[in-house]
Amino acid sequence: MIRTALSSAIGQAVRALLEEQGLPADTLPPIVIEQPTQPEHGDYAASAAMQLARTLRQSPVQIAERLKRKLEETKLLGDLVERMEVAPPGYLNMFLRWEAWADAEWTIPEAGGAKVVVEHTSINPNKSAHIGHLRNACIGDALVRLFRRTGCRVEVHNYIDDLGNQLADTVVGLLDLPYQSGSRRFGDYCWDLYARLNKAYKHDAKLLARRTEVLHALEEGSSNTAWIGLLAAERIVAEHLAEMAAFGIRYDLLVWESSIVREGFWTAAFALLQRTPLFVKETEGKLAGCWVLRPPGRARGPENDESAHSEDKVLVRSNGILTYTGKDIAYHLWKFGLLPRDFAYRQQAETLWSTQTSGMPAIVPADAPAGGSRTFVEKEVGPAQDGHGPAFGRADLVVNVIDYRQEYPQAMVKQALEALGYQQQAEALRHVSYGVVSLSPKAAAALGIDTTDGRSSYAMSGRQGIGIKIAELLDRMEEVIEQKRAGAAGAGLSSRAIAAAAIRYYLLRFSLQTEVVFDLEQATELTGNTGVYLLYTHARACSLLDKAGGNTVLPKTRPDRFPPLERAETAVLRQLAEWPDRLHAAARDLTPHTLCAYAYELGTLFNHFYAACPILKADGEHRAFRLWLTDRVRETLADALHVLGLPAPERM
Repeated sequence: MIRTALSSAIGQAVRALLEEQGLPADTLPPIVIEQPTQPEHGDYAASAAMQLARTLRQSPVQIAERLKRKLEETKLLGDLVERMEVAPPGYLNMFLRWEAWADAEWTIPEAGGAKVVVEHTSINPNKSAHIGHLRNACIGDALVRLFRRTGCRVEVHNYIDDLGNQLADTVVGLLDLPYQSGSRRFGDYCWDLYARLNKAYKHDAKLLARRTEVLHALEEGSSNTAWIGLLAAERIVAEHLAEMAAFGIRYDLLVWESSIVREGFWTAAFALLQRTPLFVKETEGKLAGCWVLRPPGRARGPENDESAHSEDKVLVRSNGILTYTGKDIAYHLWKFGLLPRDFAYRQQAETLWSTQTSGMPAIVPADAPAGGSRTFVEKEVGPAQDGHGPAFGRADLVVNVIDYRQEYPQAMVKQALEALGYQQQAEALRHVSYGVVSLSPKAAAALGIDTTDGRSSYAMSGRQGIGIKIAELLDRMEEVIEQKRAGAAGAGLSSRAIAAAAIRYYLLRFSLQTEVVFDLEQATELTGNTGVYLLYTHARACSLLDKAGGNTVLPKTRPDRFPPLERAETAVLRQLAEWPDRLHAAARDLTPHTLCAYAYELGTLFNHFYAACPILKADGEHRAFRLWLTDRVRETLADALHVLGLPAPERM
């Protein structure tokens, strides 16, 4: 990565200055490399001189001059930098020799094959999915692609809560509420049913008692009610998988909550937790009879302060029902390979597996060919033996994509790992939190939601049946795209594929903590920061290369020398140079939205270059360079689109 190369060279020069004055190298500050906004200030700049002023007892400008001389004398930068300038108050501005940059292989640090388990989507299997669920899945899938692009082995989990209150509600509705016609899909029927049931709960106490009864039946798993719950959940999960597949989202493993309970995961986790004084059964107060996990500093003892209980997390209720967090702790112990047991599995599709409560643990030989069939060996999961290892779990890093409202339960899972002495695993558990999705007034009105109260956005509520289902959104967006194309669809992408890409990009481009107010019109604009704009930009680059002669311009083949560069050309080169650094930073910080910003910046700069600089009609030297530059844009933009999960069309 170019920033790493520049930082390393300047770091060596700084060490040399420190040694000259007899100062220890541990006073070396972090070397920050920036890309100035104005090209006149250099392609890259370093502010190390300002950080060293107090240590070296010189002005930053003097130190910057010394660094410049040291770099020139030692040739630490090779021929990558054409010239350097010192600018007040102490910047070292560097102007690249772009031919040298183009010849270099700029790669990102490989992850060394580290295994990452990413859990995302994880929708309750009780009704159709809505756009808020889709934001989760898009963020998670982009992270999966990002990890794979940066050299990690990635395993994608979708957690199915088939023992929770929401599925119990759906079962109660199916058994106790009258049938209503009008739905084409089972999930849509359950969507309306769920809203009807929550209204009925308000005036029918018997239904609430029925819910508790059904919840117990689901956990026990040996009754007609449990079978109805399983069948309903499986049908809805199948619909969810189909909905996500339309957006290019796939999974490796469906983890059913019932498998965690019935395979004895919680029993094993419970035995481990009992070893720590932070896990106690309360004998008095409002949590009497509950097993709770206390925060550090509140171990077992005569604690009667009721306010302190608000910090405790109930893992097992007084009625014996296991909470979601309790099951999640057991699940995460398994994710890290810390439980002495494994799931049983069944193959649900060619590349999709599912946990089940009967069968054999899946073991894959270490020398099995990629994509080959799995070998099933009945074997307790422990350290890899005889060249075999478990197919799933045993992560080096676990990433959970769950909205901000689940920050506390996620913190409790981390706390449980710490309490058990698994500090390394606790540090390797990352919660990717994000803001919810609401609807703009215009989008809400278009989808039949009453907007007469004049709010700026409309939150979704499954209990009230308010929201936009994914399938309906995709249908509606496809109609909008068709209208904008005005019958221009040809051999390129279908309107439905463009619609899916537009939705996906819209949900990804916002900062993770931002509430997304979804607007149909904004998401499908052909200009501005939209997925459609980026698809058209890639298609434009492909069209230019095709008109120039197709295969005569090969990737990574540049002209022998660059002509004098126009400002628009330099701007594109500067953005291309940033790609490996931006990619690495997004993987490190778990921020896929930053790649949307990068892709949009690149697209904007390329389209400005296209408008300002003749390409096909340029003279020989300029034509060759500009076609090469166009191909580099095409290649880099395609890479970014792939990581974001968008197509890179040659034609629209």
